[in-house]
Amino acid sequence: MTSAPSFPLLISAVQLQSLQASGRPLMVFDCSFDLAQPSAGMAQYQEAHIPGALYADLDQHLSARPGDPAASGGRHPLPSREAFAAWLLSVGFNNAMQAVVYDRQGVNYCGRLWWMLKWAGHEAVAVLDGGLPVWQAAGGAVQSGSGPVPTAPGDFALQTPLRRLVSVDTVQAQLGSAAQTIVDARAPARFRGEVEPLDPVAGHIPGALNRPFSDNIALDARFKPAELLKAEFDALLAGRDPASVVHQCGSGVSAVPNMIAMEVAGFAPTALFAGSWSQWCSDPSRPCAQGA
Repeated sequence: MTSAPSFPLLISAVQLQSLQASGRPLMVFDCSFDLAQPSAGMAQYQEAHIPGALYADLDQHLSARPGDPAASGGRHPLPSREAFAAWLLSVGFNNAMQAVVYDRQGVNYCGRLWWMLKWAGHEAVAVLDGGLPVWQAAGGAVQSGSGPVPTAPGDFALQTPLRRLVSVDTVQAQLGSAAQTIVDARAPARFRGEVEPLDPVAGHIPGALNRPFSDNIALDARFKPAELLKAEFDALLAGRDPASVVHQCGSGVSAVPNMIAMEVAGFAPTALFAGSWSQWCSDPSRPCAQGA
């Protein structure tokens, strides 16, 4: 008898429906959010979410709060692995569970929880390809309201990290080295330094390549086919070693879709500079570049 399949990267709406029907241990997380209006994500969740899904708030659950231990800097500092594990325990999550994460913003926010679970050593976590819009288009049920209340704590235990976190000191030490290729997921105008709506300095880390995270998503709201993503990243890297890639964005959140896309394309897992531009530009001694 074979065990039920695990989903470590993407899961389709149909696959999730089958997984729900199978009775396998499962926890679904709605990570919808809006940087400009942080309360909007919870409002969207309460309006409609996948039945049984819990809400994971970027500010409250997936970032360190002021004064708490943090694993990175920047506008959305990572909580410590221990603090993240404590939150997972509080919502009833177990090591045996398949986790599925989604949002309604093109993987802009749910990728953060996907990466954090990998960082906590949990392999069975998948992004719902296409998010809530594709789920509803496939006939998936939704419910409104506050969602489930955990009835018992989980027994989640941290394992060896499955994804690599890179510090700002490492990025600075390897600046200009062939051992490091920085890929910046922000919009081109922000990358070039023409506009900067969130951080005090405009521009990018010298030598970084620009790959807006939205470039990974096709018109049907799903990730582009693997072959197309492979060709696009090969063109972006232009002979640079894919293993050298370190992803960043403004605050370490929207960098993750690029990481997922590279894995969809067949590349080995790459690294994340979670502090990203917001941490980099906070120190005037660090060099900043503008233009293409």
